[in-house]
Amino acid sequence: MKKNVRFVALALSAVMMMSLVGCGGKEAKDSQTQETPAAADENSEAEGSDEGAAEATDATVLQLGTTVNEQDSFQVAAEKFAELVAERTNGAYKIEIYPNGTLGGERDMLESMQMDTLDMAIVTSGPFINFSDAMGVLDMPYLFGSNEEAYAVLDGEIGRELLDTLENSGLKGLAYAERGFRNLTNNVKPIQSAADLNGLKLRVMENDVYTASFKAMGVNADPMAWADALTALQQGTVDGQENPINVIYSYKLWESQKYATLDRHSYSTAIITMSANIFNSLDAETQQIFLDAAQEAAEFERAWVAEQEADQLQAMKDNGMEVIEDPDLDSFKEAVQPVYEQYSQYADYVSRIQEVIAGM
Repeated sequence: MKKNVRFVALALSAVMMMSLVGCGGKEAKDSQTQETPAAADENSEAEGSDEGAAEATDATVLQLGTTVNEQDSFQVAAEKFAELVAERTNGAYKIEIYPNGTLGGERDMLESMQMDTLDMAIVTSGPFINFSDAMGVLDMPYLFGSNEEAYAVLDGEIGRELLDTLENSGLKGLAYAERGFRNLTNNVKPIQSAADLNGLKLRVMENDVYTASFKAMGVNADPMAWADALTALQQGTVDGQENPINVIYSYKLWESQKYATLDRHSYSTAIITMSANIFNSLDAETQQIFLDAAQEAAEFERAWVAEQEADQLQAMKDNGMEVIEDPDLDSFKEAVQPVYEQYSQYADYVSRIQEVIAGM
């Protein structure tokens, strides 16, 4: 963690300075827990002040990284989270947001949080399987049929249990924001059924379950970081990719992709994540503030995504994309069934998830 501390130099007598030194420990503690007034104009007179000095601002600054641009839903979640944390800690904590992969790719940022060289990030679900095998269950194809089903699982016991498995890797999952249901795009041909995917080279997230799912559908799956994927799409070294509507829109993928298929093969989360060591260094009250603020920011972002999606889909069409909205989903689901057999270690979680959904 870093501290941005600004001291206002005021005319104080030598006696008063010695007095302040003697009570410095209390001042340091108080500055962590309550908001302090803005510093006075440096040219103003301070003589005669009852307190003898202006309050010092002592905010703990946390860096939060994302790999997306400022138009993306991750930015919406990050800004809301930062706002709530600052408000509820009375300015004791300030979250600075670094978008556009400034602090590295998603896996890079997760590794940086492990090493305590990065405080926080919002990361799509895909890379987390590399840090907790259990997280891979959320990437199983066609696991959820609707947003409501996903929320019921993620915001409940199973969702928290999965986030807690990250702590063994030095990560603290705070809450599930939303990337959304992932869909296919390509620049070769319209995709109506799983058979149409045979032989296409598609970028997928760096995740074994995703890779297995697309290989099961006959795809030449090429796992790579998103920054590299953008270059690959522009240069035509891959035929297509898979992402939610908001990503297709935010990155104007119609400039390199002619066709989109709304197959909704996977619901992708966006986990507001923190270095476990840094989270554990907070007192219990502040920890709860961060957890609650993350959940509220996640729900705020989900609502934003839902409000934007129809207009974003229309923009894709207006910019020349041919959108297949009703593909043969049964063919896709049938094609990926071997993935459930391949990843039988998730059978218990899958069963529990289906129970939650059945009880809705």
